[in-house]
Amino acid sequence: MSAAPLDPLAPPRPPVRARALPWATVLIGSLATIVPVIATVPLLPPLGLVMLLTWRLLARFALRPWAAAPLGFFDDLVSGQPLGSAVLLWSGCFLAIDLIERRMMFRDFWQDWLIASAAIFCCVAGGRVLAVPLGAQVDAPLLVQAAAAILLFPIAARLVAWIDRKRGHA
Repeated sequence: MSAAPLDPLAPPRPPVRARALPWATVLIGSLATIVPVIATVPLLPPLGLVMLLTWRLLARFALRPWAAAPLGFFDDLVSGQPLGSAVLLWSGCFLAIDLIERRMMFRDFWQDWLIASAAIFCCVAGGRVLAVPLGAQVDAPLLVQAAAAILLFPIAARLVAWIDRKRGHA
């Protein structure tokens, strides 16, 4: 005899593979920073952050609220940021999105894009404050990097929606 679930109205938990897909996509997005690209200016957008925000905004229950911390730690390890910066910034994004969701009854894609844009900009700017001395002239490349990440959000949203549909059939 199995124990009764805590909430009888809660949807059944998906299998392990389906639960691991959101984590894997964020980890793969973070690993994109180790691809050897020759560039004089760092323009590669934070794809791990984009995937994390996309999963959080489109499939709310795919990642637990605490998932931002270990995923941010992994991103710090592979991206070269100071340890704990992505943990702090990504967890702050999750908390901010949670506060926004409590205030808004319904959201559409444009509002999700606006929320993701604000979160991406705050994370890129916060990462600059935590990792680079304030006298350094890196603001223009960081603005381009944030703009590239913001423009990639619709593509990430399509990818996450497709994965989430396939994940539901697993």
